[in-house]
Amino acid sequence: AREAVKEGRADYTPIFLSEVPKIIKSGLMPIDVALIQVSPPDDHGFCTLGVSVDIVKSAAETADTVIAEVNKQMPRTLGDSLIHIDDIDTIVESDLPLPEWPSNKEDEVANRIGEYVAALIENGATIQTGYGNIPDAVLQSLHDKKDLGVHTEMFSDGVVDLVNEGVITCEKKTIHRGKIIGSFCIGSKKLYKFVDNNPMVEFHPSDYTNDPFIISRNDRMVAINSALQIDLTGQVCADSMGYVFYSGIGGHCDFMRGAARSKGGKPIIVMPSTAMNGEVSRIVPFLSQGAGVVETRGDIHYVVTEYGIAYLYGRSIRERVLELINIAHPKFRTELLKKAKELNYIYKDQLEISLKSDVIYPKQWETQAIMKDGTLVFFRPIKPTDEPLMKEFFYSLSEESIYLRFFTVVKAMPHKRLQYFSNVDYRWTMAIVGLVKERGVEKLIAVGRYGASRGSDMAEVAFLVHDDYQGIGIGKFLLNYLIKIAKANNIKGFTAEVLPENRRMLDIFYKSGYEIKSRLEEGSYYISFEFDSMNKKT
Repeated sequence: AREAVKEGRADYTPIFLSEVPKIIKSGLMPIDVALIQVSPPDDHGFCTLGVSVDIVKSAAETADTVIAEVNKQMPRTLGDSLIHIDDIDTIVESDLPLPEWPSNKEDEVANRIGEYVAALIENGATIQTGYGNIPDAVLQSLHDKKDLGVHTEMFSDGVVDLVNEGVITCEKKTIHRGKIIGSFCIGSKKLYKFVDNNPMVEFHPSDYTNDPFIISRNDRMVAINSALQIDLTGQVCADSMGYVFYSGIGGHCDFMRGAARSKGGKPIIVMPSTAMNGEVSRIVPFLSQGAGVVETRGDIHYVVTEYGIAYLYGRSIRERVLELINIAHPKFRTELLKKAKELNYIYKDQLEISLKSDVIYPKQWETQAIMKDGTLVFFRPIKPTDEPLMKEFFYSLSEESIYLRFFTVVKAMPHKRLQYFSNVDYRWTMAIVGLVKERGVEKLIAVGRYGASRGSDMAEVAFLVHDDYQGIGIGKFLLNYLIKIAKANNIKGFTAEVLPENRRMLDIFYKSGYEIKSRLEEGSYYISFEFDSMNKKT
C-alpha cells in the first residue's frame, strides 16, 4: 500500500483512527463489500470478529454486502466483537492458521530505549504500546513492575509474557478493572491461544479503544508511540518522510492526547536517535520539507532515545533545544547546537562541554537514597538542561548558605555564570544534583561537585544543600558518592577550601574516616585527603 500511494495508484486519507468508524457509519466513506474473517458461530448464531475488531465492526455493520471467512482457527474473542450469522451475506468456511508476526531480533538501541521508558512507568500504571523492536524492548524491561494494566490499540506476545509473570494484572485500572482492552492483536500462536475465549481480554472497536476521553479515564495512562523525526522545538513527524507518506496517523494522536488528559498520565515519544544506519539524525533543527506534523509543540511531553529522556512539556524553546540535543546522537550534537544558535533558539554563548560528541551522560551514576528523616532523594549527574533548576535553587538559598559556599554574599547568578555550574565533562569535572518531588514538581535541593585540571590526580570538591534539607545526611552522602565517582575516574584525592564557621562541612570531612590534612590560612581551612594512598580509618 505504501508503494501504491507513493506512485499515485492509491489514495491516503489522513484521519485519527478513533474517527474512522464515524466516517464509515456516516456514509462519508461508503463501503460496498466488507471482506471479513470471523470465528465459528456459537449455539446462538453469534460469531466474533476474532483478533481484529478495530474498524472491521463498523465496516461490517454498514457495508451493502458482507462476505465472511469462517475460520475454525480464528480465536473467539470477548468484548464488543460479536456479529450474528444472519448479518452475513456470504460465508466461506476455512481451517487456516492466522498470520504470525515473527519475534524481533535483539536490538541494543531498542533495549536501551526500553530501559529508559521503563523508568517512567510506575507500578499500577496502564500502558499502550504497539509492535516492533522498541515496543517489545519496553515490555521486556517491565519484569520488575507490579499491577500494570493495558488499554491499547493493539498488542502482541510481550503482553502475554507479562500476564504469565504476574506483572500485568489490570487490577489497578480505573476503568475496565481486571481487563486488557484492545482493538486487535498480532503475534504468534501463543498469543492467539491466549486471547481465545479469555475473559481477561476484551476487544472493542477503534472509536472506543482510541477515544481520547475513554483513554484519559485510565489514571496513570502511559502512551508509548514512535516517531520518524522531531525538530528542536518539539514538532513530531510520524507519518511521512518529507513528501513521501510512510504510514497513516493511526492512533498516535488519540493515545498521546488521551494520556496527556489522564490523571498522572505520560505521553511518550520513542525513537532511535539516528536513521539510515546512523547517517542522519532523527532530531533535527527543523522538519524535512513536506513532513507532516502529527504531534504539535503543545502536545509533546516526553521524548526518549537510546541516550536518555527529554521532558518538554511546559518548557521554553531554549529549554527544549538543550533537552533534545542532550538525547541526540553525540556525533550530531555540535552541529545541532550550532544551528540552534543561528536560529536564536539558545544563547549565543551557550557552552558545549556536556554536549560534545565525546561526552556521554553517565546514567550509571543515577541513584536514590533515603535520608535520616525519611526523605527520598534522587541523585544524578547534572545536565546542561538543569540550568533553570540551578537558578531556582540558587535564589531560594539563604544569604548564610550562599556566603558559606561562595565566601561572599552573591546577589545575582546570571546565565553567563550559571551555565558553568551546569556544564561538566563527567570526567575531570563532575556534579551530582539531589532532587525531590514537591507537589509532583521536581525540585533541586542539593549539588555536589568536583573539578580537576586535566592530568591532575587531585580534584577540588564542594557541595551545597538547600536550607530546608540541611542536617539530614545529604552532604555526607554527596561526599561519599563523589569519592566513588572520582575513584572510577582515576582521581586519587580531594582538596577543599572551607570557612571556619562552616562547621557542618568541616564535620563531614573530619568524620569521613579519611586521614585529613588541613591548615588555616588567611581565614580559610585548606583541606586535602587521598583515597587509596591513605588507609581509611576503621
